[in-house]
Amino acid sequence: MDSQISQPSQPSRPGPVSPAASAPHTFQVDLRGLVDLLSHHLYSSPKVYLRELLQNAVDAITARRADQPDAPATVRLHTGDGELRVTDSGIGLTEPEVHQLLATIGRSSKREDGLQAARADFLGQFGIGLLACFVVAGRIRVVSRSARTPDAAPVEWTATDDGSYTVRTLPAEAHPEPGTTVHLVARAGAADWLTGERVLSLARDFGTLLPYDVRVDGEAVTELPAPWDRPHSSPAARRVALARHCHDLFGFTPLDSIVLDVPLAGVRGVAYVLPTAVSPAQRASHRVHLKGMLLTERAEQLLPDWAFFVRCVLDTDSLRPTASRESLYEDDTLAGVREALGERIRSWLTGLAAQDPERLAAFLSVHHLGVKSLARHDSEMLRTMLPWLPFETTDGRLSLEEFAQRHPVVHFTRTVEEYRQVAPIASAQGIGVVNGGYTYDSDLVEALPSVRPGTAVAELDSDTVTAHLDAVDPAEELALSGFLTAARAALDPLDCDVALRAFHPLSVPALHLDDRTARHEQARAEAEEQADDLWAGILGSLRGSAPRARLVLNHLNPLVRRIATLGEAELIGTAVESLYGQALLRAQRPLRPADSALLNRAFLGLLEWATHTDTPEGGAR
Repeated sequence: MDSQISQPSQPSRPGPVSPAASAPHTFQVDLRGLVDLLSHHLYSSPKVYLRELLQNAVDAITARRADQPDAPATVRLHTGDGELRVTDSGIGLTEPEVHQLLATIGRSSKREDGLQAARADFLGQFGIGLLACFVVAGRIRVVSRSARTPDAAPVEWTATDDGSYTVRTLPAEAHPEPGTTVHLVARAGAADWLTGERVLSLARDFGTLLPYDVRVDGEAVTELPAPWDRPHSSPAARRVALARHCHDLFGFTPLDSIVLDVPLAGVRGVAYVLPTAVSPAQRASHRVHLKGMLLTERAEQLLPDWAFFVRCVLDTDSLRPTASRESLYEDDTLAGVREALGERIRSWLTGLAAQDPERLAAFLSVHHLGVKSLARHDSEMLRTMLPWLPFETTDGRLSLEEFAQRHPVVHFTRTVEEYRQVAPIASAQGIGVVNGGYTYDSDLVEALPSVRPGTAVAELDSDTVTAHLDAVDPAEELALSGFLTAARAALDPLDCDVALRAFHPLSVPALHLDDRTARHEQARAEAEEQADDLWAGILGSLRGSAPRARLVLNHLNPLVRRIATLGEAELIGTAVESLYGQALLRAQRPLRPADSALLNRAFLGLLEWATHTDTPEGGAR
């Protein structure tokens, strides 16, 4: 018999029809257009055709074993001459079921015959079925024999990509055992997808964890039990075996492996710790199998955002796939699994801290940023990691615990620039400072008292640093008032004050100090100068009374002392501008255009002064 994929259907209940009403019509489906939609929009690659074939075969075996627990469970794939043949020992189909299930778009056999309650045992959910095979095949032939109705003759269903199909019954010897055989004939340009090498590669990619015996041209595909469930002689041997699996799967040798087990959610797998640091903003991609079948290699929402330092591979029977079966559906179950897997990774970290400090130190040397991200929101994790997390401090690279033991007050800066300004001077004055300018560091320092009661934490600003510097004797400062007046006049256009203090180390002639408020006001003033009248008025209204930046001259430094003895105001100004530029460079601050111009002007001014002559004979002054 010759039929069309789209068959007209009768209305379920006749009703009154107005004289103007026409008879109901069914939608007509353009199969080629639908296949184009599947291949270009629903599926990421034509390779999913093999997943659909394996899925149908596995589901058919599962259905048969629900009635016959001892039934054979085999899937055999054979390739050659641009064709593929897939045979399973599953439940099979009768002729009515062929019409009903293979030729009706959107219908799934899992909805029939009371199997709805057993849906958890099946892979498929959406009834797209063999349509995906038209992505690579121009003709599909299915020969099936029902295990439920042993007396029924085998039935053959043949369909082409123009939307037509034929159904006929065959003699019993055409398919003597229950099950189904699917024949694919490649469409033009798609023969490569049906070669033995390609089919074997895809089958192993999709079906390594399938629960039944799958073979391609005689070569085994399934490898059970899963790598994380295999027995090993020792924890070290297990670690080596999992590292080998990670290298084969992801291409890297992990720092460590974390077994993931969430029994209530039906999740088993392993997380591999990356051997190199990655950006927290980089979305990690994980491999997820659904009841043994690979669902996706790019699951991004599987773990909490802070766990960006691992790559996972796992198998689940509870998470819902999207319609394409290439990603996970975001629902309460996935949220619960994500939280449970995060807890498992957190437990691994605390276990390392208690039992294997060397491995923990190796991990933190690479991934301290991820742990800091976790500790920022988890006080228990912060308490556990406190002796281990490294921070940049004026005492070297230390943990907060060790630093707090050395200093009664834990001072910190919020930016790297502020730390670079004050670190050398603060260290010489005995002030302990933590660089809080890196990601999460200032948050963790501020959280320190919550997990270490009695610890004093204070943000270090320019006023605090200046207060720790020794004042100059008033008489000496008064004697240098002319020098200070000339210095202040030179830096006033740069919104910078000048102060005189005595501090160590002696080798530092000047210290540039400011804070975020002063920098904000400086940026506002620059923008006001460059803006048109309208914006200049708006920016002018935002003018604040914030303290200006400050150049602190070191009265103990020999160079500063010599400059202070110069009698020429212009030369003093040039020298102080040079000290200002050197202080900016020491703090590794980005230079504004005005700062760059000042450095250039001061350099040329000093060269001119150094080479200036007073006598016709050219003698140096």
